[in-house]
Amino acid sequence: MIEQLDIEPLKRQYKGGGTSAYHPKMLLKVIVYAYTQRAFSSRRIAKELRENVNYMWLSGMSQPDHRTINRFRGEVMKKTVEEVFYGIVKQLLDMGYIDLERYFVDGTKMEANANRYSFVWRKSTKKYRAGLQEKIRKLLDEIEEIEEAEEKKYGERDLEEVGEGKEINAEELKEAAEKINEALKKDPRNKKLKKAKRSVEKDFIPRQEKYERYEDTFKGRNSFSKTDEDATFMRMKEDHMRNGQLKAGYNIQMGTENQFVVGFSVHQRPGDTSCLKEHLDKLRSRIGEFPKELIADAGYGSEENYDYLKKRNITAYVKYNTFHYEQKRRYKKKQAYRADNFTHLPEQDQYLCPQGKKLNYQFTKKYKSDNGYVSSRRVYECLDCKGCPVKAECTKSKYNRRIYIGVALQEMKKTAQDLLLSPHGLELRSKRPIEVEAVFGRLKQNWGFRRFLLRGLEKVKTEWGILSIAHNIAKVAVQ
Repeated sequence: MIEQLDIEPLKRQYKGGGTSAYHPKMLLKVIVYAYTQRAFSSRRIAKELRENVNYMWLSGMSQPDHRTINRFRGEVMKKTVEEVFYGIVKQLLDMGYIDLERYFVDGTKMEANANRYSFVWRKSTKKYRAGLQEKIRKLLDEIEEIEEAEEKKYGERDLEEVGEGKEINAEELKEAAEKINEALKKDPRNKKLKKAKRSVEKDFIPRQEKYERYEDTFKGRNSFSKTDEDATFMRMKEDHMRNGQLKAGYNIQMGTENQFVVGFSVHQRPGDTSCLKEHLDKLRSRIGEFPKELIADAGYGSEENYDYLKKRNITAYVKYNTFHYEQKRRYKKKQAYRADNFTHLPEQDQYLCPQGKKLNYQFTKKYKSDNGYVSSRRVYECLDCKGCPVKAECTKSKYNRRIYIGVALQEMKKTAQDLLLSPHGLELRSKRPIEVEAVFGRLKQNWGFRRFLLRGLEKVKTEWGILSIAHNIAKVAVQ
């Protein structure tokens, strides 16, 4: 299969000149085979090339060292891994192993090659940065008082950037430090100015620069690791202490058909819901079309995703969060005061609660997702909940009961429910656990790949891409 690949993208990564390089096709074969044999370390692969006859045959007795292997994987493959992977996928299409009719999607969290205790939290950064700003304002106000008292001839305040609600950045702090130095030249014995100079230059400027660098690194996330700044802290299933410990990692989204990996993407967001659109757009850009049917669990059942799939003519066999509960007989009795159990009166645009009280429309509330998708909820409020015998069961609020109705979402859920409960939907649902989960089981359990070796988002994509190529080729070999 690797022999049939177009390796021009790999060749383009070589500058030419100097000593002759190892052929990229040979290195690719060796690395892919190594991954199928649970050999992920470049040193381990180099050792196998010297000792294992299978590796010797693949390499033609060549023995590249671990630096060469690591450079090929981390630099050459980093820019071409997707082209190589989708080259294999197109071969699978040609051979009839897949046809893009059914696409099973799921995600898994994978631990990054990062120190577990090197976390930086956005909330803490914001808190400490705000505290630093208060200290800066206080100090600069004191400096201005000194200047006004001793140098009235200047007529106006030097540090105009100090204002209520305006944050002082590192550049403005450096300007303030220069002004303090100018003031010290005129009054070199001023102890307060000397102390201010030390505070600004040794403490405030370095800390402000650090917090600004942190803010740039977050890129919309709530955390990152100091040892792999692209990694986000997430809850992992492999929690041996069972204390909900967060680990630096990546969210891997993978789509399969007949247990072949058809598409993959690596994300920095912990939640699966907001990753689906990016994952499918990437698949479409590489293969040229969307799958006809998409099957996924409740982690993907959002209004945004249903709308996205509908507009692209993808039949969505995607559960929503309450789908399984709704199939139980006791659901309505146990959840008697859910908004779903309120009766809609369309002519009056009112809702009737199980106790016979009416809820009137109040206003429409807009929501915006992480991806910028805007959805709306119509808000209805009961006229009077006072004296209602079941108020404690109906609402925890001390005010009247409110319900939030997503009209579009209700229609989408009804469509999803009909599809999922159809004979074809039941068949696909029964296959979902043995599709993507089987692939994850092979990669993580059978092959023992539970932690990335490389650091940085692009290199992590490379590593997972090689792993996916290895899985597909190994699966073809046993067909």
